[in-house]
Amino acid sequence: MPIRILPPDVADKIAAGEVVERPASVVKELIENALDAGATVVRVEIREGGLRLVKVVDNGSGIPHDEVPLAVQRHATSKITRAEDLVAIRTLGFRGEALASIASVSRLTLTTRYRDEEVGTRLVVEGGRRLRLERAPHPAGTTVMVEHLFFNTPARRKFLKKPPTEAGRIHQVVTRYALAYPDVRFTLVSDGRTVLQTSGNGCLGDVVAVVFGHEVAREMVPFGQVEMPWPEPGPTPQVWGFTGKPNLHRANRQHIILFLNRRWIHDRALVQAVVQAYHTFLPVGRYPVAVVHMALDPHLVDVNVHPTKAEVRFRDPRAVFHAVQKAVRAAIVDVAPVRRAEPDITWAQPPGWAERRRSLVEAGQQPAFPLTTDEEAGPLPKPGDTTEVWTEQGSEKPGRLLPLLRVVGQVGAAYIVAEGPDGLYLIDQHAAHERVLYEKLMAERAQGAVAAQHLLEPVPVTVDSELAGLVAEHLDALLAVGFEIEPFGKDTYLVRAVPAVLSGQDPARIVEEVVRGLAEGEDITGKAVEDRLITTICKRAAVKAGQVLSDQEMRALVRELEACNTPHTCPHGRPTMIHITAERLAAMFGRG
Repeated sequence: MPIRILPPDVADKIAAGEVVERPASVVKELIENALDAGATVVRVEIREGGLRLVKVVDNGSGIPHDEVPLAVQRHATSKITRAEDLVAIRTLGFRGEALASIASVSRLTLTTRYRDEEVGTRLVVEGGRRLRLERAPHPAGTTVMVEHLFFNTPARRKFLKKPPTEAGRIHQVVTRYALAYPDVRFTLVSDGRTVLQTSGNGCLGDVVAVVFGHEVAREMVPFGQVEMPWPEPGPTPQVWGFTGKPNLHRANRQHIILFLNRRWIHDRALVQAVVQAYHTFLPVGRYPVAVVHMALDPHLVDVNVHPTKAEVRFRDPRAVFHAVQKAVRAAIVDVAPVRRAEPDITWAQPPGWAERRRSLVEAGQQPAFPLTTDEEAGPLPKPGDTTEVWTEQGSEKPGRLLPLLRVVGQVGAAYIVAEGPDGLYLIDQHAAHERVLYEKLMAERAQGAVAAQHLLEPVPVTVDSELAGLVAEHLDALLAVGFEIEPFGKDTYLVRAVPAVLSGQDPARIVEEVVRGLAEGEDITGKAVEDRLITTICKRAAVKAGQVLSDQEMRALVRELEACNTPHTCPHGRPTMIHITAERLAAMFGRG
């Protein structure tokens, strides 16, 4: 077939396919133009999910009369003037393709008045052909009306969803820009009904409440500088926003919303940074709700990756990843749902209690939890005692320790029954022991020396090819968590030591199960590999459901759980206990 130059109308339709995928794409491009023009009020009206009509009205600077015809030509823009400008893009739009692409697949009417002119201008384009250019009255700003989208490209139109679905996508776009620009008043009207309206008062928290609802907003906590003016982009990433408490979670990652320099972006790595910040706080398969803003010097970011401008590349992606993870983690650690002692309840502290607590935390590699006799522990404190008083405010880790618990017994060889100052606690012995071991091993790893148990004789372990590759890949991580493993022929490794908490167990099964935990997990690197290994080790080493514990063992386990930083969940995110308040018990027995 001979090589030909495509006719302009065909080339325009191909270009439109890259920029205008559906009505929501039209709304996105028009909102970005309005924001770049300095608008403080943006009104979006749609009919039939945007297929019949998309209308965007703004109070921005408007377009001068002489430049209106240029606005609908390809590669015509006021955002950049030379190639060097692409190195540091500071506007939402810059490609000069949006209006031209939209006009080529619809009937577009652009009415605008430049703020220094007395009369506005109206331009009508249909299918890429200019029909009319005339003077028209209009307030300062711009109104773009897009009708009968894809009327001349039926192949694209038939792949669109039903109007309610397309309207939902438009709603998502408008809410995202409302979250990015809380100082702009956004209104969305669908088929004559107002479905979204923000105040434009500059308060991000107010927009979060409008977008997610007041019930969800109450379960979200701010972090960083959430009040405007926000941090200016600089050489180091600045992070702020709102993130959900650990009890607020969803079944997918779609509720993690990212903004870079007020641009709504998609970045799988940064979404994973938010997810990892909730490590051990959420159940497996659940994901947080978060609105994360980032500010970074435009010279360190490339937004010219895709025509939709939703994907970006960072000069130093690891720095941005860690900044996001650190900021979100700090926010949720402060609000972890740990039970506090009631402020009006005090407990006596028997002599030597603080020293015994510390000795339990720093216990060596003996039994999984040290046994303590009743004589050594002394009498349990009772409410009302007036000797040395212990309160939550005076504890070593304010707001993170459980109240002191009195062990009552064991149920089903799986749950420890304990009494606290504010009711009854049912403790999952396996989950609780996992948490104790996890924090112990993480503390040892932070000090650079996880306790290991050397074997009397090295044990050769043969694994399948897949696991052999994983062992080789993560050999350094295995060494860091207490294993001593070295290659010993094809698919065989020699095990010389295992973590001390796994002493006495079959080394071959230990290695296989721990490494298989990596194979079944997600693609993780660096620090997360060691975390996953430690989590797997703790799962295997912890006491199991069905194992009968003595009174001394149960008390020792509960005391160690009290000393944990986050005693409310196991490393996998499952709860370690269920709390029933005294008031609830009274109500259940008809005493309320």
